[in-house]
Amino acid sequence: MVRPSRLKRRLIRLGICLGLLLGVWFLRAPILRGIAHGWIVSDTLAPADAAVVLGGNLDLRPFAAASLYSNQWVKAVLVMNVAQGPSEQSGAIRSHTELNRDILLKLGVPADRIQLVGDGVTSTHDEALAVRDWARRTGARQIIVATDIFHTRRVRWLFGKVFADTGIQVTVQALTPARYSAADWWQQEEGLIAFQNEFLKYLLYRWRY
Repeated sequence: MVRPSRLKRRLIRLGICLGLLLGVWFLRAPILRGIAHGWIVSDTLAPADAAVVLGGNLDLRPFAAASLYSNQWVKAVLVMNVAQGPSEQSGAIRSHTELNRDILLKLGVPADRIQLVGDGVTSTHDEALAVRDWARRTGARQIIVATDIFHTRRVRWLFGKVFADTGIQVTVQALTPARYSAADWWQQEEGLIAFQNEFLKYLLYRWRY
């Protein structure tokens, strides 16, 4: 039999726990917004030699790069020469490299201002190395990488590590996807998946590289 004083203490602890849970539930929106804003990084734009279109997210990255070019922030656009899977190799579907280039052309970026970089890159690390090699070869000193809001932290850390001691400045621009933002990401499945994946990838990259 539980003594009255012990039962009272347990009830008090239970009440405190329930109160905390209810508090977190009612404050979840500002808490989750704060987490997103703390995670996302974005630098002040400055004129650069090139904008980088990383592989993936065709609905966002090439459009941002084209805008940077049309607004004269950059002189060229770098498109990643990504590794092709079996479907692309067979010609059943077009590669992201080709699609990115087509989008840029349709948005007004001249063909001679679009440069393919890398050789079958498969990761953000491969892309950072490819961009560094291009910058060293061409003498570029300023690079802009425009990418999805939750991708920015991993990109800034990785490019900062790869470009360390090169004297080349890398600016990261955060892009807000059409279907979620820092204000409501947890309400959309795509936003939840994006944040979860980037959090895990960031930890993996810090451990691996």
